[in-house]
Amino acid sequence: MTKESAGILLYRKAGVSEATQQCNEIEVFLVHPGGPFFGNKDRGIWSIPKGLIEEGEDRKDAAIREFEEETGFRLEGGELVELGEVKQKGGKIVFAWASECPSGTEIEVRSNTFEMEWPPRSGRKQQFPEIDRGEFFPLKTAMEKINPSQRDFILRLREHTRRIQ
Repeated sequence: MTKESAGILLYRKAGVSEATQQCNEIEVFLVHPGGPFFGNKDRGIWSIPKGLIEEGEDRKDAAIREFEEETGFRLEGGELVELGEVKQKGGKIVFAWASECPSGTEIEVRSNTFEMEWPPRSGRKQQFPEIDRGEFFPLKTAMEKINPSQRDFILRLREHTRRIQ
């Protein structure tokens, strides 16, 4: 059975021109996976905050729940824009929605944790955060940092924001 995840691509407008009131830049919030395997890796491993959809759970509800579990930040109101789905390299299908965040909002990541044997074959269990950090990035930088299979979410968001300006 194919695993399915759902997540939120949070974005904010940056560099709004006072003269035209047009947004010059969009920034997106991405998260860096925690644990010992990702500590020194950067390009191509960041992700939208997402997680597995529980049996019988609505995909959008799962996306909202997972966003809060992974970041500690509760989405309050606001429109969720459907960004569709992508299939990751390992076969997992990821569904995503975009949500606008007020400019200037900062998110202090407070992720849930997981336990694993570390170092390998040591018999010792250690706790690690699922997400060790999160940041807002301009679209160009985000395209370099995000898991390549999730780049389409950024492209779809860019098209959406162009239509609404």
